Amino acid sequence: MRIMITGCHGLLGQSVLKMFLKSTDSEILATAKDARTFLDFGGFDYTMLDITSRSDVKNLVVYFRPDVIINTAAYTNVDGCETNRELAWRVNVEGVRNLVNSARRVDAKLIHISTDYIFDGKNGPYTEDAIPNPINYYGRTKLASENEIKIGGIRFAILRTNVLYGVGKNVKSNFALWLYQKLSNGESIKVVTDQIGNPTYVDDLAFAILKIVEFDKEGIYNVGGKDFVDRYTFAVKLAEIFGFDRELITPVKTSELNQIAPRPLKSGLVTLKAESELGLKPYGVEDGIREFKAKLNEL
Repeated sequence: MRIMITGCHGLLGQSVLKMFLKSTDSEILATAKDARTFLDFGGFDYTMLDITSRSDVKNLVVYFRPDVIINTAAYTNVDGCETNRELAWRVNVEGVRNLVNSARRVDAKLIHISTDYIFDGKNGPYTEDAIPNPINYYGRTKLASENEIKIGGIRFAILRTNVLYGVGKNVKSNFALWLYQKLSNGESIKVVTDQIGNPTYVDDLAFAILKIVEFDKEGIYNVGGKDFVDRYTFAVKLAEIFGFDRELITPVKTSELNQIAPRPLKSGLVTLKAESELGLKPYGVEDGIREFKAKLNEL
């Protein structure tokens, strides 16, 4: 099987790449926007790709002729999407449209990552068939990307996730990494008590993607952690496991942070479908943070 991975230098992209190298004998073409890969393991080919370039995407897909395209490339900065809407739309919607059109040319299946931010956060957690109602521009772009895929005339799987965290080489910050970086430096932080979700350890999402490919599944799947918690509870647990001073963490309401983009509050994703059809056994908060800590020590 020939597999193409976009965004391979990101947190999820690195995890997916490692999991497929370990668990399959697929021919893998990994792509990212960098001229060269900085990943220090082999077993895959690498080429530079910007998914917003329609011609570059088409040429590469037609050349490589993948059976499966796994799209982990996205603009995920929620406040950044709110203020830089043109870039957000270009990456999250037009980039996906380019992948859809190219996948159709070679009859490739597209696996795409979406988010609980397509919902308004009024009555979560959400099932796969809940009605979307995004309240920020990031959520709107991700919902639009789902719709591009659904009308694209291709085989697809969409995996929705939330509060994705983990460790990788040179990755952008995520909630757990931000907590670790601040608390390990003895910095005081404010963490919200009214945003609820089921934080997702990155390897759980990579596992679900692997099983989508192995079992040739299509459609929408929710992937999230075992435990539904507010962000403050997660932060306190991380401080406890690392031995940081929990007094550095001040509980606040979302409204006190004056963030640019509105946030869904009562959110999270019901993962029963992924558990029953893909064999997902997601980490809970404590186990996930302990795994996060172990991986951090390996870096």
